[in-house]
Amino acid sequence: EHSETLCLPFSIFEYKTISVFLVLTICGVGIIGNAMVVTVVLTTRDMRTPTNCYLVSLAVADLIVLVAAGLPNISESLAGTWIYGFAGCLGITYFQYLGINASSWFITAFTVERYIAICHPMKAQTMCTVSRAKRIIAFVWILTSVYCMLWFFLVDVAANNSQQLECGYKVSRNLYLPIYLLDFALFFITPLLLATVLYGLLGKVLLQSHALHHATAQGECWREQSNQEKNGTEVGPSRAGSSRTRVPVSSRKQVTKMLAVVVALFALLWMPYRTLVLVNSFVEHPYLDRWFVLFCRICIYTNSAINPIIYNLMSQKFRLAFKRLCKYREEELQRQRSFYTASGDDGTRKAGPIGPIGQQASHKVGELAGAPRAEAEQQILSQKEKEMQFSLL
Repeated sequence: EHSETLCLPFSIFEYKTISVFLVLTICGVGIIGNAMVVTVVLTTRDMRTPTNCYLVSLAVADLIVLVAAGLPNISESLAGTWIYGFAGCLGITYFQYLGINASSWFITAFTVERYIAICHPMKAQTMCTVSRAKRIIAFVWILTSVYCMLWFFLVDVAANNSQQLECGYKVSRNLYLPIYLLDFALFFITPLLLATVLYGLLGKVLLQSHALHHATAQGECWREQSNQEKNGTEVGPSRAGSSRTRVPVSSRKQVTKMLAVVVALFALLWMPYRTLVLVNSFVEHPYLDRWFVLFCRICIYTNSAINPIIYNLMSQKFRLAFKRLCKYREEELQRQRSFYTASGDDGTRKAGPIGPIGQQASHKVGELAGAPRAEAEQQILSQKEKEMQFSLL
């Protein structure tokens, strides 16, 4: 009994240290990554596609989850009690469910958009547009915002057995169970079932398209060889054209694969928490092991933080945009350092040895180092964008 008493504080300290470190790391990476997704899409004209509009909204929803769920979890672990009061309990719970539920339907939205774009390309010309995507996004946010107001009437701040304040549900299990089952069906089961069916159809269409293009390429190769045998010449443009026709198919396949990974991780990382809550809703004594609950929370935060990493690994266009953004920030810092280096200790610019002539020379140096360099960088970026013209993402 004495040894258990000695081990208990160490166990609590160990739990707090590990939980704070993991949550802080994941939330930090996720907040930076999702902010970069929003920035590169909104500031790059050729990135403003219908699919990317949904990915921006998904990034915003993930930011809400990380800020409203992850950061309060850190403060609660450090303080050992709820420190945000009744209003904080209502607001934080509302935004947690707003981000969680909105993200599931944005995943559904871009899945449907990909299905229409690939399986019904004629309809996609009128249905898969940026303006329509913006209207759907606005509808999802409004509908989810209204639905999540339900949680204002379901949570409260109360003292637990240790007389520490907790933000939790104030309704009985009999009332909470149907509410949770409704939430579980609307924002987890339905999106996953729909995504499973649509990605199955997408995979079938893409495989058929790949087989068709492979057969077409073989036919062109056979005709080319026949012409070569007859005329003794090579038909170079035919090969180039065949190569170009394969690029959009390969790009569509890569985009679909990337989005399928996002959906699969959404299902995998949300499964532990959803299963835990579902089981605890039916058993008399809920299973609330602190380490398993921490594992479930880490999975949720990882789901909200990992998407930008997936985009960077699987999308060449996102990868180029991220590099461009980081390069721009690095150049901004270099320009600021150069400015302060050329300034005096008191913050005023030092005068040259020959007065106005020195200032004029400094101005010309700035022109030579700034404008031509910017024009050269713009030409390089334009060339890279031309190389990426067949990439959907």
